[in-house]
Amino acid sequence: MSDEAPTLDPVARKTVLRQFTYGLYAVAAHHDGERGIFTANWLSQVSFDPPLVVVSVERASSTLPLIEASHQFAVAPLAAGQRELAGALGKPRVRAGDKYETLGLDVRPTRSGILIPTAALGYVACEVRSITDAGDSVLVLGEVVEAASFSEEAPLTMRDAGFRHAG
Repeated sequence: MSDEAPTLDPVARKTVLRQFTYGLYAVAAHHDGERGIFTANWLSQVSFDPPLVVVSVERASSTLPLIEASHQFAVAPLAAGQRELAGALGKPRVRAGDKYETLGLDVRPTRSGILIPTAALGYVACEVRSITDAGDSVLVLGEVVEAASFSEEAPLTMRDAGFRHAG
């Protein structure tokens, strides 16, 4: 075995990062009469007690200011057959407008009023515990304060949807 440390091979980096598994989720928030929803895939549960999740949100997201101002958000896992919905929710608001209206989403509110697509598998509603800089994004850590399950279907993954990151 060589004592020499491996270098950052860009091909290996891209290959291995694309092998990480990611689900696809609708993340929603509202504040002061405005609402927003987008597709996220960099999301993970990070603690059982208390129940915490972290989601990566692009700095340019129009929903980020709503999360920051309201100190809350909701995450809804998408079902395996919802590739088109994931793609549509992933479009920027400047191009797609109010996605709830544009897509004619059938929704139900969380206890705090965040609108969740009923086509999702369920949701967790979270209170923000911290927001941390992370390159071109921020990491939003939230404590789960409410949950509902709508279906036990298989979740949609990046690989199944055919979506890819540059790595």
